[in-house]
Amino acid sequence: MEAASSLSLSTTPFSLLPVSSRRKFTLPLRQKPRFRHSPLCWAAAASSVPIATRESEIELENRKFELLRAVTDTQRGLTATPDQRSSIEEALVSVESFDAGKPIDLGLLDGTWRLQYTSASDVLILLQSAATLPFFEIDQIFQKFECRDQSRQGVVRNVVRWSIPRLLEEQEGATLLVSAKFSVVSIRNIYLEFEEIAIQNINISEELQALLAPAILPRSFLSLQILQFIKSFKAQVPVSSSQRRSVGGLYYLSYLDRNMLLGRAVGGGGVFIFTRAHTFI
Repeated sequence: MEAASSLSLSTTPFSLLPVSSRRKFTLPLRQKPRFRHSPLCWAAAASSVPIATRESEIELENRKFELLRAVTDTQRGLTATPDQRSSIEEALVSVESFDAGKPIDLGLLDGTWRLQYTSASDVLILLQSAATLPFFEIDQIFQKFECRDQSRQGVVRNVVRWSIPRLLEEQEGATLLVSAKFSVVSIRNIYLEFEEIAIQNINISEELQALLAPAILPRSFLSLQILQFIKSFKAQVPVSSSQRRSVGGLYYLSYLDRNMLLGRAVGGGGVFIFTRAHTFI
């Protein structure tokens, strides 16, 4: 600071006075300010995070990236080759090792997750049907957990967006909804009790609307009623009844963070890779 002060004095108008009229100025010593937390303290605090921890976080993100890259171009598992499935399983286990042994955080689990890959046969059958049948299309598949304020239980909904070309809107023509209750039975396992299968949110295509109520004619009360009935139609089929126990199974949540969910259906039911999605229902 003293060096800076002398430099600034030499360039001020005082330096333009005649030598004889110059006076000797003595600057008071300026006390160094007292910082409760100096910049060096802040730097020390920033570097207080163990290097090993930072490296572990970077390694985890790299492994998650490699896992998502491995499932790219497999059509959510439908076209995965044996070699690809082997590589995916290896990458999946690598990510799972970072979260092993931690209890399930239901607050973190709550929300909507988009399916990126699966080896579950019941889901692959749907994807195969959409790939081979010209009148059936599958868009997004989600899993929605509702358990934010719960500690041992909640509700999960498996959501499949599907459509029929020319009859229903593309991507969001209709919704297949499979609802289940779940309860936490161990540190990482939840038990699912399926309750209902429903078809809802039917959105008919513009071509079908024009067929039911042509644009060149005024829409009658009957045609409007038909359109409204289709849009509000909801078919529900209960999975359980009072005479029999509901269908269920164990679901192992092998990894969970803010943007990725990995699960395994216990008993050889397949693996699931999800990423966080925006709320849609």
